[in-house]
Amino acid sequence: MTDKEIIQGLINRDNRVTEEFFFVQCRPLFIRIMQNVFDYNVEYDEMVNELYVYLMEDDANKLRQFQYRSSVYQWLKILAIRFFIKKRAKMIDGRNQETPYDGCNQIVATESDPSADGDLERLFEAMPNKRFVHVIRRLILEDLEPDMLAEEMGITTANLYNIKRRAMVQLTRAALNDIRKYGR
Repeated sequence: MTDKEIIQGLINRDNRVTEEFFFVQCRPLFIRIMQNVFDYNVEYDEMVNELYVYLMEDDANKLRQFQYRSSVYQWLKILAIRFFIKKRAKMIDGRNQETPYDGCNQIVATESDPSADGDLERLFEAMPNKRFVHVIRRLILEDLEPDMLAEEMGITTANLYNIKRRAMVQLTRAALNDIRKYGR
C-alpha cells in the first residue's frame, strides 16, 4: 500500500488497513519505541489503542495533517515517540514496586476469612504488571467510578475497561499459579 492509501484507509476506519498497519507493519517499530521510552513492561495493544484514539481524535485531524514530505512510517515514528513520552509521564511508574495505594482503608475479601487479605496481597505481588494491580485495587476493592479512575490515569474509559479485563486475566493466572504452588 502507498502512504496515501494507508492514511486514507485509516481516516476511513477501514478495519483491514488499520489491523495490517498497526498490528503487523508497525509492530516492530512500536515495540522498539516502547522499549526505549518505557523502562518497564507496557501492554502493546493498550499503548497502540491509545495511540490510535489520539490519531483519530477530531475526525482524524492528526492523520489529515500528514503532508507526505516523508514516509508515513517516519512521520508516525516521531509522532509515536512524542506520544509515548507524554503517556509515560501520566502513567504509574512500573519500576516502583509500591503502588499509589497506601494500604489505608484496605478491604478484606470476605469478613469471615481475615487471611484472605494476605492471600490477595500475595497474588498482587505475583502479578508482574503493577498498573493492573492499581486498577483492580481502585475499581474493585475501593469501588471507584470508572470515569474517575480513567481521568486520574489519563486514559479513556474504554481503555480502562480493556486494562481491567487484562488485569483480571493476570490475577487469575497468579491465583492458578498460587494454587499449584501452595495447594490452596
